[in-house]
Amino acid sequence: MRRICARLGVLTATLLVCTPLTTATSAAPSAGDDAAAPLTVEERRLAGAVPQEILRRSGFDVPAAEFARQLEGVRTYDRAERLVDRTGGRLWQRAVDRVQGRGPAGGDLSRDDDRPLYWARLGMSKALREWRPDFPLPESLRSALLARLERTSRGQDSIDLPAGQRIKRVVVTGFDPFQLDADVRRSNPSGAAALALDGTTVRTESGQARIETAVFPVRWADFADGTVEHALLPHFRRGPHRADMFTTISQGRAGRFDVERFNGAWRGGYPDNANESRTETVPVPAGVPTVHPQPQWTTTSLPYEKIVAADTGDFPVYDNTAVTEIPAGASEPVNRPDGPTSGSTARAGGGGNYLSNEIAYRATLLRDAVRLDVPGGHLHTPVLQFGAGNTDPATGTVTDPDFVRNRLAITAQVRAVVELTAGTLR
Repeated sequence: MRRICARLGVLTATLLVCTPLTTATSAAPSAGDDAAAPLTVEERRLAGAVPQEILRRSGFDVPAAEFARQLEGVRTYDRAERLVDRTGGRLWQRAVDRVQGRGPAGGDLSRDDDRPLYWARLGMSKALREWRPDFPLPESLRSALLARLERTSRGQDSIDLPAGQRIKRVVVTGFDPFQLDADVRRSNPSGAAALALDGTTVRTESGQARIETAVFPVRWADFADGTVEHALLPHFRRGPHRADMFTTISQGRAGRFDVERFNGAWRGGYPDNANESRTETVPVPAGVPTVHPQPQWTTTSLPYEKIVAADTGDFPVYDNTAVTEIPAGASEPVNRPDGPTSGSTARAGGGGNYLSNEIAYRATLLRDAVRLDVPGGHLHTPVLQFGAGNTDPATGTVTDPDFVRNRLAITAQVRAVVELTAGTLR
């Protein structure tokens, strides 16, 4: 997901979304402020006609209502933890099953749609924020429950890579919809691709490959809290279940895919889904492996030359080497079409300076910190567009044939790129 900044030509990409990583405990809660928490910006959007139509036409209006009713019967914090874990995981699997064609569609909305998961999750988090239990629930413990809901409903804790030499292990991530104040109908093809690929096994030139996926929030705070590192680290560490390949994915430019060669350590400040901005060096969370000193740039290890040369689908694929930097000894940013120069300070990677660049930077920095020598990097998809007669968010419909066709084509090409890359593994 990108925004073009005309002055610098910076591509500021919005991508996948994360969750606060407050660690929930099973200890009995202490007395404290147990008032219902105020709703977030994202949760307040939920009441609109478009989100409600998406939920109704997919059958995903049911999970939040059921969750709210189940919460009313919870009498202890331990049981609240178990309910959140169970229902969050079920929501993720329900979304995966719907996209992959299992079970009832729940309505007439296209099965490939990623938006029901996004809005249903917000319905559940809203219910959890508004819950007034019979026992004390301090803000810290309510936040811990919300964090558990984020992780489980995003597939972040259900990545299950098999052991063995005869199968390759692939991790793919996507993002929530974003820029919803401009058009609340928006879908994110990276999230749709993640749902379509989760738990699938594909045949490649190197044999079978198992793909496991997760999605992330478009929120600066969650990334600063370490949601990316905490989700990926268990699969980057040494062991029989270690990933053989990974790719983070987000929505980028219209009409093209980009393999982003360089990722920058800079947050450009474009507002996120919570309408918050951050302009600073990418903060590395405490307690995770990293590289010292923190590098200004990381580099893809995806086989970009092979990806660009292959016929993977309807859209052209580019090896994007452009960055924006402050050269060593200078004070003003300049655009570099061929990558950063020695000693420069990052102002935008190939994927811009939004959360898509940041997830790419964090994933590849973690790769380097744990010495994971595998293909890994970031893929930007084309922008998902509505049909020509359906571009006005004030009067347009929530879906149309072109919109569905474009999303299916992008998902198919993501699958082809992932399969091609997995086929290079030995």
